[in-house]
Amino acid sequence: MKTNYPAVAVSAVVYWLLGAVWFGVLFSKPWLALEHMSEAQAQSMNPVLPYIISFALNLLIAFVLSQICIWRNANTAGQGAAVGALLWIGCVGPITFTTYMYEMRPKQLFAINEFYSLVGLCLMGMILGAWKKKAGSTRATS
Repeated sequence: MKTNYPAVAVSAVVYWLLGAVWFGVLFSKPWLALEHMSEAQAQSMNPVLPYIISFALNLLIAFVLSQICIWRNANTAGQGAAVGALLWIGCVGPITFTTYMYEMRPKQLFAINEFYSLVGLCLMGMILGAWKKKAGSTRATS
């Protein structure tokens, strides 16, 4: 089985764009308030390097998720989304919630930050699970 690199790249782009919509449009004001950050502070940050690094990390996440989808033979959108959800439920959610709990950070901030990764993992899993190499052929996997 071979890795479907176009699906990995598209998954990373979709997750990256989801972050822009999630934090820039949907939850911008409550997220800034919960982080105790003003809009001026947020706008003063140089966004280039964080955007580049976050995209590179999204590529890594998509690649690893693709490998897990291959191992689990997740070859539909639903199966891929389920793999993403299970990773979040079993790893991301509990690890980050524990950190938030000990740091006494607001649960609303956890919800904004971490449900983004839940939705993102599910979207990436859907893309990776559903993407076929060519219509009617088997999925390109590793």
